[in-house]
Amino acid sequence: MPAMKLVILDRDGVINYDSDQFIKSPDEWKPIPGSLEAIAALNQAGFRVVVASNQSGIGRGLFDMATLNAIHAKMHKLTALAGGRIEAIFFCPHPADSHCGCRKPKIGLFQEIAQRYHIDLKGVPAIGDALRDMQAAAEAGATPILVRTGKGGKTLASGELPAGVRIFDNLADAVQALLK
Repeated sequence: MPAMKLVILDRDGVINYDSDQFIKSPDEWKPIPGSLEAIAALNQAGFRVVVASNQSGIGRGLFDMATLNAIHAKMHKLTALAGGRIEAIFFCPHPADSHCGCRKPKIGLFQEIAQRYHIDLKGVPAIGDALRDMQAAAEAGATPILVRTGKGGKTLASGELPAGVRIFDNLADAVQALLK
């Protein structure tokens, strides 16, 4: 039986436009052009797609779980309309100063994904726009892939990327390369 094909995506700045003020409502969640179609292309190629996202806005009291669920319902619906499916969303609700184990760059979310799917993350593509996404992916043994959307340009300019990070303009380009 072939190994499960899985891709881990960060949410804000990868699938949808990011905001320094956080995405606090479904209205503020707007997909980056081509991202939902890219998820559909992954699904059609036999990949299961999951999201690993820091959502400290919950811990900061900027929005509640009902709102996060509504944002994710919109993301699921629009992804489905594009022919794709996000299988699961793993998120850290804690504020940055909480010292939890699940907030990227820590690898708790990645460990949770590995446990849920009973797989080793070695070689699993993990696509993000922030240094902490790259650090968590690398430490968890996944393959870190940086997109220039969201914080990606700034992350690239920082010059602090782990070794071997692949870089693409956006999720659509990254997926195209993965499917070659």
